[in-house]
Amino acid sequence: MLQHGSQAPQQGAHIPLDELHTVFNGRVITPDHPEYDQARAIFYGGFDRRPAAIVRPRTAAEVARVVKLARDTGVALAVRGGGHSLVGHSVIDKGIVIDLKLMRGLEIDPENRIAWAEGGLTAGEYTAAAAEYGLATGFGDTGSVGIGGITLGGGIGYLVRKYGLTIDNLLAAEVVTADGQILQVDEQNHPDLFWAIRGGGGNFGVVTRFKFRLHEVDNVVGGMLILPATPDTIAGFVAAADAAPDELSTIANVMVAPPMPFVPEVARGKLVIFALMVYAGPVEEGERVFAPFRALAEPIVDMLQPIRYKDMFQEEEGEGEYHPTAAGQTLFMDHIGREEAERILDRLVNSNAPMRVVQIRVLGGAMARVPVEATAFAHRQAPIMVNVAAFYAGEEDRAEKEAWVAEFAAELRQRTIGAYVNFVGDEGEDRVREAYPGATLERLAAIKARYDPTNLFRHNHNIVPAQEMA
Repeated sequence: MLQHGSQAPQQGAHIPLDELHTVFNGRVITPDHPEYDQARAIFYGGFDRRPAAIVRPRTAAEVARVVKLARDTGVALAVRGGGHSLVGHSVIDKGIVIDLKLMRGLEIDPENRIAWAEGGLTAGEYTAAAAEYGLATGFGDTGSVGIGGITLGGGIGYLVRKYGLTIDNLLAAEVVTADGQILQVDEQNHPDLFWAIRGGGGNFGVVTRFKFRLHEVDNVVGGMLILPATPDTIAGFVAAADAAPDELSTIANVMVAPPMPFVPEVARGKLVIFALMVYAGPVEEGERVFAPFRALAEPIVDMLQPIRYKDMFQEEEGEGEYHPTAAGQTLFMDHIGREEAERILDRLVNSNAPMRVVQIRVLGGAMARVPVEATAFAHRQAPIMVNVAAFYAGEEDRAEKEAWVAEFAAELRQRTIGAYVNFVGDEGEDRVREAYPGATLERLAAIKARYDPTNLFRHNHNIVPAQEMA
């Protein structure tokens, strides 16, 4: 199987830059362009890839033109939405990047609670616009993430227990396939492709528009709760999150308290549970729902309050200049009790990473009620998702932090095997198979052979066409 889009462009492949400049008047960025370095930068640091051209289309027809050009010339192709790929899939050396930056159209039908959204939108932009009508679609937890990447991988966020994954709210899509066709896909039209893009990543084409279901989500009770991290508080937090109604989704980061203004100086540098929480139910019930969490220990910071859902996605000033470098692994766990919590704390204490974190997301609820075979997301029944990360300062520090993360993740593994593809790093073929186990991978490979037999869309966590897997 291909290793995460590592194939190089064909030798001698020629990019007709003059043609691109003519067709995309002012919307082609090449290495001599003053904005080139800014345009090729992505959210995560440590990548210095230099595409031959970055093209910014405005329509699906223009996307199709670039796709056909790449197919006909053999030039390597990457697709960029929000630029948050952990592995740098949003940018490529020597080839062409289709940057959807200018495709940010959004049509909201509040009466029927549906939205058509173009692939260049961010989760924050979409959420803010939908909030004008008191509506929302669940994405992740970061405003600057592109809706395309998070949707195609599944979408686990603040509404996952109440309304399921993002793909559970995807009703249709417009997809540019490898042969340059523009297909409208849903349960009745190209249902195999519609199944595949709901969890199968960017392997099957460029999704230029998404049709989403909207839900009434305006005022919620949510925000941040910081508790001291002990074996009892960690185990208790997980138990409380599991017992909570589906309206509550939580993200618990066990980490060293950062030196932020709202964190008391006495807590800085100590291990804490840095939790982000959203209760998407009646505001008056919020206090009752959060009581078990507050009872675990005296909160260090308690910012849980009635807020508008869109405010959970506020982007920090200067976020565009922040390019973290980190080693990470994602896994699913069956349970986290006191023993597992002790192991987590011991590992975190004995690390010299400037920032290290174990992120715990209790799943279940609406996500788990969708049949496993309904979409290409194969981990419906996983009770808990855990992400282990260690930040590093430079390449000389990277190998040590990657080894620490790998050992830590291996120690945490239990019966449940799997990986959430949106959080998988550059970890090899076996991890792709964990993301798409067994029959899921076989079905995806067959669909890949139908819509992308030459593997044009390979700069991703790659699923090769079925005939190449033997």
